[in-house]
Amino acid sequence: MVHVRSADSTESKAIKMNGDIPHKLVTKTRGRKRAAVSEKTGESKKSRVTLEIPDVEEGVVLTVGMGDVGQLGLGEDIQEKTRPALVPDLKNIVAIAAGGLHTVCLDKTGKVHTWGCNDEGSLGRQTSSEEENFISGNVKIDGKVVQIAAGDSVTAALTDDGRVFAWGCFRDNCGPLGLLEEGNIQTTPAQLLRDIPITKIATGNNHLALLSHDGHIYTCGCGESGQLGRIAEVFAHRNSRNRRGIATLLEPLPLKVYSHRKIVLFDDVWAGGMTTFAKARKTGDIYAFGLNNYNQLGDEDTNMRFQPSLMNNFSGKSWIQISGGQHHSLALSDNGIVHSMGRREYGRLGMGDIKEDIKKPTPVPALEDKKSVCVSAGECVSIVVMESGDAYGFGMGTNNQLSQGDDDSDHLVPIKLSGKQLTERKVVAAFAGGQHTVLLAVPK
Repeated sequence: MVHVRSADSTESKAIKMNGDIPHKLVTKTRGRKRAAVSEKTGESKKSRVTLEIPDVEEGVVLTVGMGDVGQLGLGEDIQEKTRPALVPDLKNIVAIAAGGLHTVCLDKTGKVHTWGCNDEGSLGRQTSSEEENFISGNVKIDGKVVQIAAGDSVTAALTDDGRVFAWGCFRDNCGPLGLLEEGNIQTTPAQLLRDIPITKIATGNNHLALLSHDGHIYTCGCGESGQLGRIAEVFAHRNSRNRRGIATLLEPLPLKVYSHRKIVLFDDVWAGGMTTFAKARKTGDIYAFGLNNYNQLGDEDTNMRFQPSLMNNFSGKSWIQISGGQHHSLALSDNGIVHSMGRREYGRLGMGDIKEDIKKPTPVPALEDKKSVCVSAGECVSIVVMESGDAYGFGMGTNNQLSQGDDDSDHLVPIKLSGKQLTERKVVAAFAGGQHTVLLAVPK
């Protein structure tokens, strides 16, 4: 739950957020001064936000899968694991994120730790040798971090006072785009949107979505598949006729969504792969944009969406988390039921040996009798965490992301992740990276 104290009222109210580990938010009118926009008047008012760090006790990080560039965090001598292994020297971890070839975690004091490929600055710290990439290291950020997110080569962090920091590099089909400036790799954290309090961050492969306290969504990064939701297709490429060129892509700018001539405000956002999903604050409606060539947006029409579109197939349910992979997506409803949609190959939908792709959110039959709390869609795999503390996976088995031991076959239906390190631990969160899986676990 997220508790909001309005600047216009002394009463508090609770609103539901996503299926991620919850954060508490309080809006204050004194202290640090920040410009926020009034939803009713459009006028500026001074406010700031206070976000709480996730409430997880004695959390540890486990990794499994491929680690040839250090993404497992187990040292340079261990480049592959078929069962989850404990990442050393990390204590009291409260949040995790998996990028394409790197891993990020957050400890209870608000410090960020990273490891893995650092070719384009995704670790946010200087490493003098490749060996340093294989072990965790601390990222220096001015503030207490409460949320983290990771894409292919970009990483972001959100502090408890609503400030966003990012580092690394966005890419498109032609190569590096840059992060703050065209072609420039940002090797250390840099602040974005200095005057706008942010309450949620999310990353796709190469784009970033930021939810502001006043309900607006800002996006930046690669937009060639429509994942930014604010740029027409003709202007979404680096070589377009847009006079500002790549700068239009790299600058975080707000979406403009209207319903019945009134602006739509949002209370949640999820980004993954080349897609973005957003939940309307008043109605709970799901809007989506980005790549839809395999119906991964949950819509029968496979055209790319360059503007936010209302997804009617999500209506009738309340959604607490949506995770986008390469060509499929997972969605978690408020009753704990996992839904999948998109491309069927390799079993990533968990539906068994089906003959056609799934065009709309559909419950995964093998998991309907279990209550789920977290979902993660990777490139060709899916990971689901249950309220019981068990984790299940399905999809491509080549990289051992499903913790299946010596069995490298694809799994068309969910299988329980197993291993010695899970015997006395409960999994509370999981993320599927490009070739590895990261688990956050606590003692049973």
